[in-house]
Amino acid sequence: MMDQKVQIDFDGMTVPEGGFYSGEVWAGPRRGDQIPGAVASPLLVVGSRSDLPDMALLPDIRVAATLAASDAGGHIRQSDTLDIIWLAAADTIETDLLADICAAVDERGCNLICETSMAGLDRVVAAIPATFSAQLLVDADPADKLVALAAARRTRHALLHDIARDDAMERIDRLQEEVSRISRLLGDIAGQRGGLPGAPADYAPRVDDLAGHAGQVRAPARDFAAMPRSFFPEERTLDRQRAKAVRRMLRQRRMREQYFPADLFADPAWDMLLDLYAARLERQPVSVSSLCIAAAVPATTALRWIKTMTDAGLFLREADPHDGRRIFIALAEGAYDALARYFEALEE
Repeated sequence: MMDQKVQIDFDGMTVPEGGFYSGEVWAGPRRGDQIPGAVASPLLVVGSRSDLPDMALLPDIRVAATLAASDAGGHIRQSDTLDIIWLAAADTIETDLLADICAAVDERGCNLICETSMAGLDRVVAAIPATFSAQLLVDADPADKLVALAAARRTRHALLHDIARDDAMERIDRLQEEVSRISRLLGDIAGQRGGLPGAPADYAPRVDDLAGHAGQVRAPARDFAAMPRSFFPEERTLDRQRAKAVRRMLRQRRMREQYFPADLFADPAWDMLLDLYAARLERQPVSVSSLCIAAAVPATTALRWIKTMTDAGLFLREADPHDGRRIFIALAEGAYDALARYFEALEE
């Protein structure tokens, strides 16, 4: 039996002036926007609402309240209905207060969206626990903000949405597909025991059967005469030479942008892999903001790629031992080994 409070006017559906509250049934402003019986996702804005995109484009999200950062943590803990927390200018919030808000968001299981400047990006990233994912926006345009909100909303009661996909959503899908392709490729390379396809057969590893020589000391077989040790470059020298080659490759990729449109060759996943590989050879840490710059794409797009590559197991988060307000991004061992074999194959 339908609750008497539910009344649907199909001839002229309107939104009540007082807004909606959690649990009320919403019959959207147009018949095609959302089916009757849907509940809008409550959004808490921490800071100013002036930077929010046009909320009319996302009718299934409503602004529940706007609070100062000092009041946000307690409000989030006391509320059972919030779905999305929007931190406007997160880099201006004090570190302890920002950590408290993130902890409250984690406790309630809300989705977090943070706006920040590039200068404050490292501190904001360090304040967000690795136990939950947050969307980070750096100098984002309205399309990026709408995409972030659309990804953070929650579907309640198995609702069906009829929302047209725009160019931004199509772009995000293509990025996700490209990351998946790169992840599969690197996974295949890392899982090959005999090296990369096309590598000379002479360089395949040997597996000797030592079952009949138990208890004996046996030197490994050699197919070549040993060269005097002085002729072998030290490992550190090899790393420096390899790092210089990788940096030269990155410079060449940036030089293309002087003659062709930059987005024609945009490949942020590969640029970040190369930058992290060169940094590891140079024994240098890489901050989140530095990696965003190396990606040569808008920072918000680069942050999405970093998250995707981290989720795929290619990147690792490492705390800065000297500064708790910053974290570093590093290559996972599997990705490092795959890149090392890739460059060894190039040098053949």
